[in-house]
Amino acid sequence: MAAIARRVLVVDDSDTDLLFARLMLERANCGFEVITHEGARDALQLLSHPGHGVQLILLDINMPGMNGFEFLDAYDRMTQTMPSEAVVVMLSSSPMDADRERALAHPRVRGYVVKPLDVAAAASLLQYLPAKG
Repeated sequence: MAAIARRVLVVDDSDTDLLFARLMLERANCGFEVITHEGARDALQLLSHPGHGVQLILLDINMPGMNGFEFLDAYDRMTQTMPSEAVVVMLSSSPMDADRERALAHPRVRGYVVKPLDVAAAASLLQYLPAKG
């Protein structure tokens, strides 16, 4: 029997990082349905549609135009009028404690993973999602 799909949105400005994250999420065999966006604004556009079904957002911090922290602020404003159950895990190349602490201080952020994502880290993302019945 097929696993229930868990829709994951990966937001990163690097094509290489997007491809690698997709591969690791698929290889984790956790039933992830992966959607990718290179830009934070494009990702917000997707999330603005009711029924988007995204349960988990893997979010890069350092992106041009709108960084991960700016995305979080915009997403919070958006969810005031359109609630969303999606949780955020930062997926960043920054191992700096200051970035980790700032990210984890945000109420929507549940975790912080330093790139590159590997299969074990991808599988561990299940802990942030509600159990499927």
